[in-house]
Amino acid sequence: MLKAEEQMELVVMKKHGESLRSLSRTTGRSRNTVRRYVRGGEAACTRKSAPKRVEKLDAFKQYIIDRLAAAAPDRIPATVLLREIQPRGYTGGISQLKAFMRGLVPIPTAEPVVRFETEPGQQMQADWATVGRSGEKLRVFIATLGWSRASYVEFCDDERVETLIACHERAFLAFGGVPLEVLYDNMKTVVLERNTYGRGAHRFHPAFLDFVKHAGALPRLCQPYRAQTKGKVERFIGYLKRSFWVPFSATMRQAGLVPDKHAANAAVARWLREVANVRVHATTHEVPAERLIVERSKLQTLPATYAGRSIRILAPPRKPVVGYQHPLSMYDDLWADAVWAPESKNRAGGVA
Repeated sequence: MLKAEEQMELVVMKKHGESLRSLSRTTGRSRNTVRRYVRGGEAACTRKSAPKRVEKLDAFKQYIIDRLAAAAPDRIPATVLLREIQPRGYTGGISQLKAFMRGLVPIPTAEPVVRFETEPGQQMQADWATVGRSGEKLRVFIATLGWSRASYVEFCDDERVETLIACHERAFLAFGGVPLEVLYDNMKTVVLERNTYGRGAHRFHPAFLDFVKHAGALPRLCQPYRAQTKGKVERFIGYLKRSFWVPFSATMRQAGLVPDKHAANAAVARWLREVANVRVHATTHEVPAERLIVERSKLQTLPATYAGRSIRILAPPRKPVVGYQHPLSMYDDLWADAVWAPESKNRAGGVA
């Protein structure tokens, strides 16, 4: 489009007898462009552009920018922001919101993950994660049932074995029963050494081994250096951080508060109840809370409250044992009582 000065110059030169070819050569414009502006006369010079159409998202763009800035360098998903701006009066769809967000932050490409499916009541996957910035870091215990994809989350100050046991008890209570097996990676509070007694026969932490024997769940280990073996809980950790922790911590910071485990646990309980466990799962295409009703009937009955055997009682006398933290005889006794099947028989050996 020609500037107003250029348009006026064309009209004046034409009135002085200049030809279209001469005007085209002088201005460097095509003949059709020159002809269009010359024929339009002064009207072409004063024509105003149409006013910009007001979009439904315009009133909420600054709110979105502020939320993303508060969460940086993390990113709040469009689905979360949509839930936040709808009560504020936004009537548009998510496509318009995503288009606006694409111009603000890059959208990472998720790597494809192949999952291994288990039967109802068969398996739970558990793991720790760490969230928060320097000075406000929290540990997070996450447990996900393999079939229903129902999840339990608890924020903690540490990853001690006593904390791990308490989290398991509350997770089983939330699910309404105990699965046949629980899949872990190489947590030091779960396993001290792999394949100590042969392939698939591991040296488990004695205090934790005592607890799972009490609960009736078999501890399983995912393949070494293959965290995707327990992909269901790994995937949920990413979803938890994006959909809950990033917007929650951003809200706390905007209010001048530091996120702690008490505030996080109160908020995440509601998020699990109203968002995570009632969404349509991307893999199963069903609602985890509804599938949990089916899976709960396949879970083992909740055991009595765990009284707990003292770690000090389980620990051997303080004397050096070359190559091991505890005498092998202790683990032999525990292993004989546990009746755990070797890892080679684990049906969850594929990618979860």
